[in-house]
Parts: sequence; structure tokens; C-alpha cells
Amino acid sequence: MRQSIVRLDGVTKVFTLPEGGTVAALQGVDLDVARNEFLTLLGPSGCGKTTLLHAISGFVEPDRGKVWIDGEDMTDRPPHRRPVNTVFQSYALFPHMSVGDNVGYALDIAHTPRQERNRRVGEALALVGLSGLESRMPRQLSGGQQQRVALARAVVARPKLLLLDEPLSALDRNLRQAMQIELKTLQAELGISFIFVTHDQEEALTMSNRVAVLDRGLIQQIDTPRKVYNSPSNAFVASFIGAGNLFRGTVRRDGPGIVIASLEGEAIRANANGVDTPIDGGLVTALIRPEQFSITSRANGQPSASIDIIVEQIVFTGANYEIIGRTAAGRKVVAVVAAVHQSEVGEIETTRKACLTYDPAAVHLMAAETAAP
Repeated sequence: MRQSIVRLDGVTKVFTLPEGGTVAALQGVDLDVARNEFLTLLGPSGCGKTTLLHAISGFVEPDRGKVWIDGEDMTDRPPHRRPVNTVFQSYALFPHMSVGDNVGYALDIAHTPRQERNRRVGEALALVGLSGLESRMPRQLSGGQQQRVALARAVVARPKLLLLDEPLSALDRNLRQAMQIELKTLQAELGISFIFVTHDQEEALTMSNRVAVLDRGLIQQIDTPRKVYNSPSNAFVASFIGAGNLFRGTVRRDGPGIVIASLEGEAIRANANGVDTPIDGGLVTALIRPEQFSITSRANGQPSASIDIIVEQIVFTGANYEIIGRTAAGRKVVAVVAAVHQSEVGEIETTRKACLTYDPAAVHLMAAETAAP
């Protein structure tokens, strides 16, 4: 078995609050990060993702547990003695130093020979597409260029591991999307592991080999982006990763499939996938993603796998229409359809009624003990 570059064993961290009391930022976290892996830590504010990153970098000392990097116990080792570099959200460039001096700072501290130092600075800037800008000052660069300088400075010392703490959050949307692809390409070229912190689901799904979803100091699920999105382990992951319609109810067998009689009165048809042999009368939660619906304005003669809604709002987003409505029982349901279905959308704009159809094979089921009410 290939050795992990990072391993956390039961890492726990509790902070004392200024107003009194404590908060458990990490609760016995176990984590393995493979060599050359791009792992993203994803979750809402306060879930523990930055604390977990700082436990790896050494800026936070765990109360319990062990941190291993490249097979060595680093739990008590200070940050400057760990084979790790960090890229921060604020870039943290030295404003009085040129781009070349910023990138070469770690090499200067290490007394790297001048010729070797200049060669490696040039290589690092070439990697991030900033060749020839060595003499510029940070104030003469755009936000995206400053972020690239911070990346070059982090990789020039050739760390075994690069940690990135929401480095793209200050960029505008178009630049952020471009940088996502550039970061993934850079990681592949460098051949080192990246651990990336974000609360942006799109970033996590776009860039990562695996995504670790955190909540309240616990890893709720860690898997590939497709698995986390299509097969969430519980209702928190299902609702945090993308939009989702969750229907909790009791199971009834119906031939080869099952029907979930939801608490709000809908009958959701599904194949018995995602849950080990659901029993009649047992509780499950069914997930239908908005994009898994098709729409029609005709309420009569609809297929059995469907939901009727009264349309409250139609939002045009360019590539898609977002249809927001409620069932007769008052449950909110969201559907997303491609903009090419403009004629169907026009119909329901007039009638304010829609029949949402779906494929029972696409419905994901979650066991009751891991599903929120």
C-alpha cells in the first residue's frame, strides 16, 4: 500500500471562547491524504476546515491525536520545521519587495547560491505564467497576478505538501474560475499534494481528486466529487453539496422498486439503491437533484414518477431556468431545466402549474439514522 503524505489520527482541538465556554473545532478527526492528491476541505463557516489545515501546518497544536507528514510524527514540530508551505487568502506579499524577491525569499533565508536561486525563481514564475515580471512591485499587479506570485513563492522551496486557505475567495468570478483550472494544472505539473480549503462547492467539485465535507468538527464524508454529489452519505452532505430536494418518509415495496410515502404526502418512487434492503415501514430520506427533473404543464396522464407543483417563481440564469414551486401540501420543490426548453417554460409561466417527472433510478436513498428530519 502506498504511504500517505499526510495522516491524522484522532485529532481533537477545543477552543475557549472569550465570553466563556468552549467550542470543539475538531472532534477526533482521522484523515489520510495520498501522494500527488488534490484534496479539498469543504464546509460552512465554523465547521473546522481551517483549524484542520492549521493542525497540519503547525499553527494549531492539537489537544489530542497525532499528525504525520511523510511518515514522520510532526505533532510537536513547529511550522518552520515541517515540509509544508501555505498560501493564504490575503496573499501576504511583502509590499516593499519586488516580485522576484518575494518569490525568492525562502531561498534567500536558506542561503541558496545566487545562480541557483535565480534559476528556481524563474522556473516558479514560469509555472504560474508570470515570466518577465521579476522587477515589478506587488502594487503594480492585479489581484490574480498577486495570487500567482503567492503560489510561486509557496512552490519555489519545493515543499512536499502545499496548503491553500481559501486563496481564491477575493477574486472576481471569472478570474476565480480561470484560477481553479490553473491550480489543478499546476498541481499535476508539480506532482505534490495540495490540501485546499474552501466553502465554495463549485471550487471543490471542479478541482479535487477527493472532497472531505466537514460539519461541527467532524468529517461527514470523504470521496470523489462525483460520489459526494451523486451519493451523499447523509442529509447534511446532500443539502450542502449543490441544491437538493429531500423527502423523508416511510418505505413501501412496489415490485422491483420502492415508494417513499413522504411526511408531506408525496409518493416518491425509487430503485432500492443506496440503502441496504430497505424494509417496509422503515424510514429513509430520498434525494432528487433539481436537474434530475423534467417539466411539463400537463397534469393529466403524467407518469407515476412525478410531482405536481404550483409554480411560484421562474428564474432565468442564462444556461438554465430555475423553477421554484410548492406541492399541494406546501412543500417547496426546485427544478432546473436547460434554457433550450424555453417553450415548455413558457407554458408553465402561463398556467403556473407544472408536472415534474424524474427517473426512479436517479433517486438517491439515505438511511434514517444518517438523515436529518
